[in-house]
Amino acid sequence: MSQPDENQLTRPWVDWTARQIHDPVWRLRYLQSVAPVPHPVSRWKSRKTIGLLTLLALGLVAAPLSLRRLGAANAAPPTLPTLPMLPAPPKLPPIHLVEPAVAPSADVWSVEKASDFEAYSNGLRIENQYAVSNRPRAYVAFSMADAEGSGGEKRTDPAGIVYHTTESLQAPFESSENNRLKRVGESLIDYVRRRRCYNFLIDRFGRVFRIVKESDAAYHAGHSVWADDRYFYVNLNDSFIGISFEAQTGAGEASTNAGNAQVRAAAMLTEMLRSRYKISGRNCVTHAQVSVNPSNMQIGYHVDWASSFPFEKLGLPDNYAMPSPAISLFGFAFNASFEHRAGVRLAAGAMDADRALAARAQAVHLSLAAYRKALHRRYLKIMASYRVE
Repeated sequence: MSQPDENQLTRPWVDWTARQIHDPVWRLRYLQSVAPVPHPVSRWKSRKTIGLLTLLALGLVAAPLSLRRLGAANAAPPTLPTLPMLPAPPKLPPIHLVEPAVAPSADVWSVEKASDFEAYSNGLRIENQYAVSNRPRAYVAFSMADAEGSGGEKRTDPAGIVYHTTESLQAPFESSENNRLKRVGESLIDYVRRRRCYNFLIDRFGRVFRIVKESDAAYHAGHSVWADDRYFYVNLNDSFIGISFEAQTGAGEASTNAGNAQVRAAAMLTEMLRSRYKISGRNCVTHAQVSVNPSNMQIGYHVDWASSFPFEKLGLPDNYAMPSPAISLFGFAFNASFEHRAGVRLAAGAMDADRALAARAQAVHLSLAAYRKALHRRYLKIMASYRVE
């Protein structure tokens, strides 16, 4: 058995000493100083020894670094600096719409019902010979306490009434024009019947025709918004009954050519419907009040009955005075021509709603433009899942 080489006996000490030298340059110099003198037999062995010593020194340098990296890999990820939280969508303050004082509708009952007409206790007569069916009425009444429209109450009974004018051809209302008046009226009935335009039509003589049954939706309101003190409604075809006068309306404060017989018939029809379906006077409104245009986010897309609707004669509160729910709830706007097209009374309600909107924007520390955009997003979110026909 051969004796151990002196180098083999001293190597553990050399290695330990080298590890105590933290500076890599001085560590390398130390290893070179304690290296054995090369044997003259072979130069390449000397070079090999120096190379091995160099690798050993570098290894001693690299080992702590590798251990640190390994520890870093196994350690928990570093804590990142906390970024400022983006503001949540503004919690918009609730809208309070006060129910106008109005006497409750009287109890009205059916006196007689035949295949082609109905008669009621208040003197109303409804002609049924043109009545047609359409898709069943079904809608969601959204709670005013949840203006985001995340839930709602599913219903099938109508919540309100929207009044229209047909804007159709008008013959002079004179006895000499009697035959023409009847022909024009019959043609109009055929048109709205085929298109399922309204639930009821009141012709120039004050006759009430049922067009689409109340249990079904009629295509009368399109893109529209309204609200009472507890619920808001969008696209009122399903949620509101459509009643149209065979009449035309002028711009602004101009009166319609609706006759006294039509107004009396509308009062009796309104009274019967409110009695049957427990409809609030707050929810009896005109098409001009509810119509909106989502393409430019403005109110007043249709302006029939924008002014001069005889609310009082129908036993209803003056709903022209109410601030526009489309503005209050969803930030709709109106352009410079709105007052001319809608009239002073409807424009005043729109401006009241706009001023209240600006005050609420200030309350949540947003510019009016930013607040409108937040409300627009709310509307589009609700509309994304709501059918329009």
